[in-house]
Amino acid sequence: MPSVFRPVVLREGADALARAVALAPREGAGCLTWVSAYARAEAAVVLEPELPLAQARLAFHAAANALADAVAALGPPERAVALRWPGRLLVEGGECGCVRLAAPPGAATEAVPDWLVVGMELRLAFPEGHAPGETPDQTSLFEEGFPVELDAAALTAAWARHLMAGLEEWQARGPQRLIETLLARLAEAPAAGRRGIEPGTGALVVERDGMRERWDLPW
Repeated sequence: MPSVFRPVVLREGADALARAVALAPREGAGCLTWVSAYARAEAAVVLEPELPLAQARLAFHAAANALADAVAALGPPERAVALRWPGRLLVEGGECGCVRLAAPPGAATEAVPDWLVVGMELRLAFPEGHAPGETPDQTSLFEEGFPVELDAAALTAAWARHLMAGLEEWQARGPQRLIETLLARLAEAPAAGRRGIEPGTGALVVERDGMRERWDLPW
């Protein structure tokens, strides 16, 4: 794992996000929980933002970009990697991962939270007995031809590195690059239109046919 993180390894079946939330008040920024399992990768990182919660929610998008970057870098170059709103990872059009976000209970959107936790989940393999094509809208990395030696540790480390790079760029240069990268990867619904991300909330805004529609982040 990147040296800026303090990893906490969890057993298969654990919830990395829930564990990071429990540790956040004591461990603070850089605590990284991850699940050691064959069929899936799951991890979460504690952050200590300097922005009010409403703006700090952009960390959700930074985590989504980082997951897409990690998967694209470790897989076959011809595999299409995209994102579906909100925070769902697609490989060749099939969903196989997602990102999550948590904040202190009762945190006010206009106040700087004590911590945030961003997490990711990624399906490496389907359960035994699953027939290829049984769930056409779902996929796994191994079903898409990713190397069978790829494991949760490697994917977690790659996600953490890309997340760190994305957060550093956001801090140094503002959120524009983060937003542009996300929008370029955003596939499928909502339907075509002029799309943007509100920097102050992380919400997706679509303008089409003279109408303005807004999709908030899950919370």
